[in-house]
Parts: sequence; structure tokens; C-alpha cells
Amino acid sequence: MERLGRDFFARDTLAVARELLGQRLVRVLEGKRLSGRIVEVEAYVGEEDQACHARSGRTERNASMYGLPGCAYVYFIYGMHHCLNVVTEQEGFPAAVLVRALEPLEGIDVMRARRGGRTEVELVSGPARLCQALAIDRQFDGADLCESDADLFIEQEEGVPGGAVVTGPRVGVRGDDAALAALWRFCVRDSRYVSRR
Repeated sequence: MERLGRDFFARDTLAVARELLGQRLVRVLEGKRLSGRIVEVEAYVGEEDQACHARSGRTERNASMYGLPGCAYVYFIYGMHHCLNVVTEQEGFPAAVLVRALEPLEGIDVMRARRGGRTEVELVSGPARLCQALAIDRQFDGADLCESDADLFIEQEEGVPGGAVVTGPRVGVRGDDAALAALWRFCVRDSRYVSRR
């Protein structure tokens, strides 16, 4: 399967977020493929977006958001969880798509071992869960997902038709009324792997 290239990510963040649904996130771990179909994402766009990590400008923590489109922005929260974002738009403009949930496809046995024997539905249905299951941590912050030898990348699959996409407000965000009301969460309708229904 063909990997998504830089041109896919160097576009409007909301368009990228919507079109990431149905694509395959792949992590190569010790020579084995772990993968899942993307079923839930959230968009974060610019310093004016009060829910975005870039709302206070560039910092050491969020520097990857200002990098090349198609690179990873991985952050650590609550002293225990990692979350994976894919940088979008043009270098220098802070925007990214948070990958919130996957439908597991390959390497389910490894994912289950990494997640303490959880059920298939619980393996990667949430941003912290999927990072734990796929061994994604801060070592991937700034990693180029478009490199031909990358251990973390996204493969092109058939997209999700418009009628199968649900939009809504982002989960657990803080900020002004605009940030709270923005319908920048995209999910595959009726997927049992979506983190919040």
C-alpha cells in the first residue's frame, strides 16, 4: 500500500482531518506491523484556536506543531499518557490533527499484550490507549511520517463516504466559546471503536 505523502498533509487542517478517516496508521515495532484504521480524529488550528496547544505561541513542548506537514507532534499529559497528532498546513503555522481512535487490524496480539489483555474494542479506542498499544511516545515527537523508512506512518486506504462521517465538538477541551463549539471532531458513524459516542 502507498504511504500518504507530504502533499496530503500540507492542506487545510479540517480537510486533512476528515480525509484521515479510513486511512491506516502503521507502527513497525521490532519488525512487526501494528496497524489500525483511523475512525476518530480532532483538528486543532492555529494560535487563535483557544483549545490548541499553540494558543500561547511557540514553546519547547509544542515546537513540532510549527514544523513540516506530515510530521508527528507527540505530547505527554497527566504525567502518564502520550497522544499522537499529525502536523498539517504549512511549516511555521501551528496546526495538527489528533488521532483519537483506531479499528485494530494488524498485530492485535502485540497490542493486547501492551494493553494488559484488554478486549479488542478497548485496545485503541482513545488517544492514550492507541499510543500505549502501538508503543508511540515522545521519541516520535517531530518524526517525519512521510519518510520511506519511517517506523510510524499512514498508508492510503479507501476513504469514508460523507454519509458515514459524524462531526461534533472536540472532547475535553478548554477555551473560549468558539473553541468549545467548533465541530472539529470527525468520527466514522456507527464504529464501535470510536472513543466517545
